[in-house]
Amino acid sequence: MRMLVLGGGLMGRAAAYDMCRQPDVEEVVVADIDPGKAEEAAGVARCEVARPIRLDVRDRDAVLAAMRESDAVLGAVTYAVNLELSKLAIEAGVHWCDMGGNNTVVDAQLELDEQAKAAGVSIIPDTGLAPGVVSPLAMHGVRRMDTVESVRLRVGGLPQRPKPPLDYLLVFSVQGLINEYVEPCVAIRGGRLVGDIEPLVDIEEIEFPEPFGTLEAFNTSGGTSTLPKTLLGIVRELDYKTIRYPGHGRIMRAIFELGLMDSEPIEIGGTRVVPRDVLETLVDRTVPRAADDVVLVRVTVDGTKDGRPARATYEMIDYADERTGLTAMMRGTAFPSSIVCLMAARGETPPGAVPQELAVDGDRLIEEILARGMPLETRFETM
Repeated sequence: MRMLVLGGGLMGRAAAYDMCRQPDVEEVVVADIDPGKAEEAAGVARCEVARPIRLDVRDRDAVLAAMRESDAVLGAVTYAVNLELSKLAIEAGVHWCDMGGNNTVVDAQLELDEQAKAAGVSIIPDTGLAPGVVSPLAMHGVRRMDTVESVRLRVGGLPQRPKPPLDYLLVFSVQGLINEYVEPCVAIRGGRLVGDIEPLVDIEEIEFPEPFGTLEAFNTSGGTSTLPKTLLGIVRELDYKTIRYPGHGRIMRAIFELGLMDSEPIEIGGTRVVPRDVLETLVDRTVPRAADDVVLVRVTVDGTKDGRPARATYEMIDYADERTGLTAMMRGTAFPSSIVCLMAARGETPPGAVPQELAVDGDRLIEEILARGMPLETRFETM
């Protein structure tokens, strides 16, 4: 198989690393507008089948040519170009997966279903961590139940050693972080789809084994992706919360309420400034990036099986890998994206533009996650 990764940033590098280690992959092309980034990403992959190229994703003809030489394409670029790239993948007759990040863009991609079916290709947006792997894990639990009461998704990318003033260190882009904290959240409550839930509220305590102990989780946007629409009418309760160290949620909620996350310009001393731009600049400047991060995942599905209460739990605590230089967030996001893209290339996903939770077989996904040494634990209990 020949794989194409668009984007030589952190996630593209980790995806290329994973793809290079699959025995049925003959070539992994890593493309970026910055040839230095493409070369660095191919170097991170540490294998002979990785090949860097310079490619501007806005160059329609060049992208089509690169796609036509591939069996599947993974988008590790900004979500702003994912719709157009999905259309190009259909035109090229190649499978497309991306790391998503915007519900409006994903909705538009899913409207390409008929065109993708006609082309015989899979278009699977919002792969990764959350949005991403948590959705097919949740669906795996739902399918094991006779009836389902609730689905709870709890995910956090954390530094192992947090620092003031936010009790946090950056484990991915500051823009992505603020997006999660500022957009309305989507959930199912009482069997109804609710799309205007406040972020950074509904703080709950959540326990993980030492050295973590008691942490907190609160509403953030984006992590559910299409799952609420998929499970509407099947579950009564579904929500997503981000895991952080205690106190972080209240700090960020105060910043939110002060208006420092607003995108509308304000005038200060005759100069118009965007508060969010100022906040992101200051956070990027003052909050260090964490190389020794950890990803925490807990997906809980409660329902009934054979007339008895039942619970399916999927839990992972994954640390940065010093041997490979891959952070936990790189592994947790890029490896699942790579897995889904490889499944598409192998013909294991249905044609059409399909949400990940409907496109991916849960048992196969879990098998592939475990094969990569990611410590995912699965439990199914009846009471």
